Amino acid sequence: MMGKKRKRIIGNIIWSKKGYPKDSEEGEKDKQSGLGQASIYHALVIIFLEFFAWGLLTSPIISVLNDTFPKHTFLFNGLIQGVKGLLSFLSAPLIGALSDVWGRKPFLLLTVGFTCAPIPLMRLSPWWYFAMLSISGVFSVTFSVVFAYVADVTTEDERSSAYGLVSATFAASLVTSPAIGAFLQDMYSENLVIWLASSIAILDVLFILVLVPESLPEKLRPASWGSQISWEKADPFGALKKVGQDLLILLLCVTVFLSYLPEAGEYSSIFVYLRLIMDFSKEEVASYIAVVGVLSVLAQTLILALLMKYIGHKQTIMFGLVFEIIQLTCYGFASQHWIIWLAGTMAAMSSIAYPSISSFVSAHASPDQQGVAQGVVTGIRGLCNGLGPALFGFIFYLFHVDLNEKSAMLDAADKSDNLSHRTMNSAIQSVVPGPPFAFGAVLVIMALLVAAFMPENPHSAAAKKQKLAAAAAFEMQEDGTGGKKHEIEPLITDTDVEL
Repeated sequence: MMGKKRKRIIGNIIWSKKGYPKDSEEGEKDKQSGLGQASIYHALVIIFLEFFAWGLLTSPIISVLNDTFPKHTFLFNGLIQGVKGLLSFLSAPLIGALSDVWGRKPFLLLTVGFTCAPIPLMRLSPWWYFAMLSISGVFSVTFSVVFAYVADVTTEDERSSAYGLVSATFAASLVTSPAIGAFLQDMYSENLVIWLASSIAILDVLFILVLVPESLPEKLRPASWGSQISWEKADPFGALKKVGQDLLILLLCVTVFLSYLPEAGEYSSIFVYLRLIMDFSKEEVASYIAVVGVLSVLAQTLILALLMKYIGHKQTIMFGLVFEIIQLTCYGFASQHWIIWLAGTMAAMSSIAYPSISSFVSAHASPDQQGVAQGVVTGIRGLCNGLGPALFGFIFYLFHVDLNEKSAMLDAADKSDNLSHRTMNSAIQSVVPGPPFAFGAVLVIMALLVAAFMPENPHSAAAKKQKLAAAAAFEMQEDGTGGKKHEIEPLITDTDVEL
């Protein structure tokens, strides 16, 4: 019966118009803030437009980095991304907690607006662009608010597939946008690409402002914006303390950190690595991005839905991690192009891990804590987005692998300098052309071992708490110790996870 019930989960998510609540005064209030009722459509458009705009800038960003920091390109890129990631880590729980109280729409507007704000500055002033890019990390947590938005408009059975659709939309936005950006830059100018990306970012902000309805039910929102919230939830270090008290969320956060750290480093360097180390042409890199993107869309929709249906949350997470290990190992030791293409296929399959983890977290958290729950996980991702590029850049530096095109040309022109040193580096690179990827594979193996300790059922920890609370209450009633009843009540109300 369960198989039949879940048979068309993806179709139900895409075509349903589920919202909160229909034909009521609360529903009328929500409708006034956007077009129709809140649905997953709105989340998909928001994610697509934001990352399509940034995808167009793949080639211009590399040019601006090289022109602004010609001698230490990847060092400064790592520092900038590090500051941005640290700020995202600190702000994500706060923004998630606020969205749980005041609604998703204002924070979608805030996160998308500030995330895309640096784009026009790329042409106006590169230094201001990099400064704004660093500061924008405070609000670069769109995914946490979007996942909370999706949780508001889907049932638990639909949620994993819904998160897969969001991640697939993110992948789809990156399938063609880098190639389109590079084509327009070659045919016209870099300025055209930057202003086109700025226009798409403005369109995304207008879409949220005019057409996106509020998804958080009115009954879960306070009567006014002056209502109090639990600042303990919003405090990033307080949130980490709460994480340490919940074994399941702790395991999930450690898994995210160990698996996404190498993934973030990979995103920051893979395209340049393919060009300079693996000798891919620009056309081959564009084709590679497109193929991996299409396969990722298929993996995060069809394959994710099937895996969640037949093997469950935990096994799906471990399935994705296994493919990520294979992918990073291929990148680290690849010496031929066909191995890189194999790694791309593995990368598409490994992309199911994060939506599976987000679904697990969402199923484990109560409805009024979806924002802060996703905020903690997104904060860990933000931290990885900062540390990953810095880690990969440092390892490339240790092994003297230069990913700067200008430096590579100069080195090729002067091969006689320090011949013995170059011979030793060549010997290492002949065995491990990509040392950071090989190190990343070790981190993901550790993530897989951590994931093995997760419970099969996301509700098991909450059920255990409920049983313990009920047993304690029963014992107190038997002993007649009603004087300590107030010490039991918080446990009884905390049947769901409180982060």
